[in-house]
Amino acid sequence: MPHVSVTPEPQVYPRNFVEGSLQELKDELRFTDQGLSSQEAERRLSQYGFNEIAREKPISALGRLWSHLKNPLVILLSILGLVSWFTGDIRAATVILIMVILGIVLRYFQEMRADKAAQKLRAMVTTHATVLRDGKQIELPLKLLVPGDVVILSAGDMIPADVRLLFCKDLFVNQASLTGESLPVEKTDREQQILPGNPLEHAQSCFLGTNVVSGSATAVVVRTGDETYFGGLAVSIAGQRSQTSFDKGINRFTWLMIRFILIMVPAVFVINGFSRHNWLEAFLFALAVAVGLTPEMLPMIVSVNLSKGAIAMSKKKVIVKRLNAIQNFGAMDVLCTDKTGTITRGKIVLEEYLDVRGKGNGKVLEYGYLNSYFHTGLKNLLDDAVLEHEELEEGLRLKGSYEKIDEIPFDFERKRMSVVLRNKDGRHLLICKGAVEGMLEIANYMDLNGDIQDFSEDDKRYSLDLVHGLNRKGFRVVALSYRWLDGDQGKKEYEITDEKSLALLGFLSFFDPPKESAPEALARLKKLNVDVKILTGDNESITSYICSQVGMQAERILCGPEIEKMTDKELAVAVSRYDLFARLIPDHKRRIIRALQENGHVTGFMGDGVNDAPALKAADIGISVDSAVDVAKESSDIILLENSLLVLEQGVAEGRSVFGNIVKYIKMAASSNFGNMFSVVGASAFLPFLPMLPIQVLTNNLLYDFSQTTIPTDKVDEDWLVKPRKWAISELQRFILFIGPISSIFDYATFFIMLYVFHARNNQALFHTGWFVESLFTQTLIIHVIRTNKIPFLESRASWQLIMSSVIIVLIGAWLTVSPLAPALGFVPLPAFYWILLFIILCCYVLLTQLVKNLLKKAQS
Repeated sequence: MPHVSVTPEPQVYPRNFVEGSLQELKDELRFTDQGLSSQEAERRLSQYGFNEIAREKPISALGRLWSHLKNPLVILLSILGLVSWFTGDIRAATVILIMVILGIVLRYFQEMRADKAAQKLRAMVTTHATVLRDGKQIELPLKLLVPGDVVILSAGDMIPADVRLLFCKDLFVNQASLTGESLPVEKTDREQQILPGNPLEHAQSCFLGTNVVSGSATAVVVRTGDETYFGGLAVSIAGQRSQTSFDKGINRFTWLMIRFILIMVPAVFVINGFSRHNWLEAFLFALAVAVGLTPEMLPMIVSVNLSKGAIAMSKKKVIVKRLNAIQNFGAMDVLCTDKTGTITRGKIVLEEYLDVRGKGNGKVLEYGYLNSYFHTGLKNLLDDAVLEHEELEEGLRLKGSYEKIDEIPFDFERKRMSVVLRNKDGRHLLICKGAVEGMLEIANYMDLNGDIQDFSEDDKRYSLDLVHGLNRKGFRVVALSYRWLDGDQGKKEYEITDEKSLALLGFLSFFDPPKESAPEALARLKKLNVDVKILTGDNESITSYICSQVGMQAERILCGPEIEKMTDKELAVAVSRYDLFARLIPDHKRRIIRALQENGHVTGFMGDGVNDAPALKAADIGISVDSAVDVAKESSDIILLENSLLVLEQGVAEGRSVFGNIVKYIKMAASSNFGNMFSVVGASAFLPFLPMLPIQVLTNNLLYDFSQTTIPTDKVDEDWLVKPRKWAISELQRFILFIGPISSIFDYATFFIMLYVFHARNNQALFHTGWFVESLFTQTLIIHVIRTNKIPFLESRASWQLIMSSVIIVLIGAWLTVSPLAPALGFVPLPAFYWILLFIILCCYVLLTQLVKNLLKKAQS
């Protein structure tokens, strides 16, 4: 893609491309059937700008800064800083300002880094369009399309902009993203009288955000970017993306912290005000406590963790299109996938070409080649296997002997497609290829070595037995029929109704062997407690054979016709009893996904075809591959650069690791704040002075925040990775209620030591210094206990970055008590005996927290 700096000129789009005639459109857009020239296209790109909608455009530097400034936590801290300034507490205002700047700067640069990484990752899976430029077909990223470009559309393509059809054949478009209507809509290139109204009802126009289900077309781009119908909607809803479970969990935690603040701060203010009758001092202390309870590092911790996870996953060939989808990836406990390319090699080989009696027949291969060569719809792996016989192109003299007249595209209801060719004698030949059962229904005759005979019920049973025998050996079989259309030489368009009275020619059998890595990949996913379910359009015999070869239980298979008869409630019961589903159409896959979700599962779906788009959108986490059709990639949250379950397994583990590090910060911040609530309220009630000066509370919080910035570098224990991880606010609340008060026990022990061992009742500075040091040491070091379910330091050690940041911060805290800054901060040197007692307190704190943590773990299991 060329690096073009685009500053759009004022756009002059066609006034009404829907209702105007095609000739009027040509006059306005000045395009030809050969497309635009490269020079003209570049000029129009400068005029109209990139073909991007509002929510896809990169956020500007000022926009990013503004989004951070209006963050509720930043606003809260800023208000507290201003209040401190106007009430004369300049030192507190300065510390709060440092905290605000630190939070904004860290988040700004980390998110910028994350966005740049995400843009690079998305660039690896850019959706392209087939465009005519300088009379040649080329592939271009969608963002480079301009009004006047002529595009070629086929099944599986996204509509790349608002377009007007120049030519189309059996074109059906899915407009569900714009209309909510699940059924595809037929489009036409014929000029029609158009009544004013909903533009989406106009059959000659297609719109950005929709996709081609079947058929083919040539169209001219009329509107791009925000000027498209979809772009107009996106401008009004930009930034209003639906929340994932991850977003909802973060919001629930934020509101939990806000409730703590709303309860504690007024209590601290009232208690200190009434007990000491200095309401200004009480107010400033309450403000400092509010700052201390604010989890201002949360946005930065989340951003860094997600971006680090996305970069790590990209190294494992997993591209994350939407960062917040990482948590859903880790929470996934059911993976639904097709078998082709996941448990099989995805490299299909044409093994045999047989007549209706099961004997090799070259005519079957020749007619199969003609069908695959001339059809312009969505080429699949079976077509690729047939077209590998390139010697037939010369042997059949395709360019001189056959001319394509028309085709009847594939759809997932008929499960077949046809091409109509004219041979050098002028006769029209219809060649139909498709799923065996449906093809046998429309065959009235059979071709036995050139002898056309009636196709009886006995012949049909014989053919089915032949095919089933091949299926049981793992072969996928496609039937091939034909019909000479004598008398139709002048006809140029054919319909589905022409697929009748066909002569069955024979069968093409294909083999896609199981992957050697599939059993290992399935075992690894099982170890991660992810159940794999196979959803395929193949018949039950092939599905059973292939799945049994990779170690899956293949005795029980639920088929599409049975699902068709089930209600949603019956299907919800059935999906828990089956792991293999065969003979499915797209809507069956979507219903199975919904049924699993109804049963409480976080469900992933892995697909790469146009028929997979409904299931990809319905799933909690949509997974596709880089070679997938456009609509599958656009519907996905995760793109695999390699079609392998081993790659997927590594991505799941990384997703859980990212979520684990976020949960560490949340558990620590929440339990620490809950414990501080008890300590501060209690100390305020019985002490004749403030338990800590406002400037000391703020300094403590600032140092503590610094120590947490390295959490994203931490490792996650293997036992955390073996279970799907979801937001569990009830578990978090239980953790807070049990772990939080432990810190208060040792805070009160410190109060006792300072008052009765060091007689600090008459030495406020000594008391303040003693609690400041104990509070900072316990808060900073306890992360090493909370971060793991194992014994800290012995069975599980943190990353060296987290260890170093913890050590550095506690050393700085100790140094501050004897530093030149000590008088300004209200600190005095601590007695040597204090440090011995502090060591004992820390050891007891770690032991008691470890004991309670183990009891909680047993209770949860």
